[in-house]
Amino acid sequence: MFTGIIEEVGKIAQIHKQGEFAVVTINATKVLQDVHLGDSIAVNGVCLTVTSFSSNQFTADVMSETLKRTSLGELKPNSPVNLERAMVANGRFGGHIVSGHIDGTGEITEITPAHNSTWYRIKTSPKLMRYIIEKGSITIDGISLTVVDTDDESFRVSIIPHTIKETNLGSKKIGSIVNLENDIVGKYIEQFLLKKPADEPRSNLSLDFLKQAGF
Repeated sequence: MFTGIIEEVGKIAQIHKQGEFAVVTINATKVLQDVHLGDSIAVNGVCLTVTSFSSNQFTADVMSETLKRTSLGELKPNSPVNLERAMVANGRFGGHIVSGHIDGTGEITEITPAHNSTWYRIKTSPKLMRYIIEKGSITIDGISLTVVDTDDESFRVSIIPHTIKETNLGSKKIGSIVNLENDIVGKYIEQFLLKKPADEPRSNLSLDFLKQAGF
């Protein structure tokens, strides 16, 4: 599990595609301080497993399903990537619950500087938009962010200068593709409501009620 608080921005050293999967090598420093084989590191929000490492690099396998669902297949040498180690049990929970399992991608359609922040509008599919609510949580390229507002096909977030400096968002342009992970809590609640056995007592809990309550 991750929290969406980026620890450092690494750089792609090499991507070696082998048929339907790839092996990625990433330059890093901080996330390697206590690394072990088999550890999980989120790369642009995608949970990857460390298969080898040195003092300044680590490698991970990227399966075909991951390449299809995420933007990792578009990365090139020197591309900046957000990195976060899996959360330790006694660590601070600074963001929100992030699994590292990407739901899909979105496209940046607007980047608008404001007084002390920058507004990003991201367009994505209706399948993902159903879980994105105003003032709810969203993970963009592994970054835990708060949704400002939404419409039928897109949403906006407001990014402070510190986040732009400490993540790869500053390198993004209009048309850039980003990885999105919806708030896991909403997805689980929906599944519980939809799959509840018919013989169970009817609950007053509904999707409309949860939306009004901020979920």
